[in-house]
Amino acid sequence: MQINELKKNNPNKTRKKVGRGGKRGKTSGKGMKGQKSRTGNSTRPALRDIIKKIPKLRGQGINGNKNKEIINKYFAINLNQLESVFSDGDIVNQETLFEKSLAKKRNGKIQRIKILANGELTKKVTVEGLLISKTAQEKIEKVGGNVK
Repeated sequence: MQINELKKNNPNKTRKKVGRGGKRGKTSGKGMKGQKSRTGNSTRPALRDIIKKIPKLRGQGINGNKNKEIINKYFAINLNQLESVFSDGDIVNQETLFEKSLAKKRNGKIQRIKILANGELTKKVTVEGLLISKTAQEKIEKVGGNVK
């Protein structure tokens, strides 16, 4: 009798299978016990939590900011700029400011403009259809100009 001629005691009994789901035997390269060796383990990366805590665009909401006041900001022009470009008796409005290249177009429209009180004004000018600060209005009227 040779060793290859020996019969098993129970031919229906199969060898216990270990390390399911891999070709590496026993623990399938997952080490011993613990959460990381279990089936279905997927620990959340800690870096993702850190990234999510950093505010990206705080206050923008889900679809971005739709506030027209914030999107269409006013373009500031000071009195000393008006002094250098305009002459006595001129009318100051969006079109004339654009012609004198003090205002720019944005999306095909001239930007909304606000006149601020930086600098001095010595010429009588008429301001029409523009936002203007109180001190700038006082300075213009003090010289003899008008604000409409």
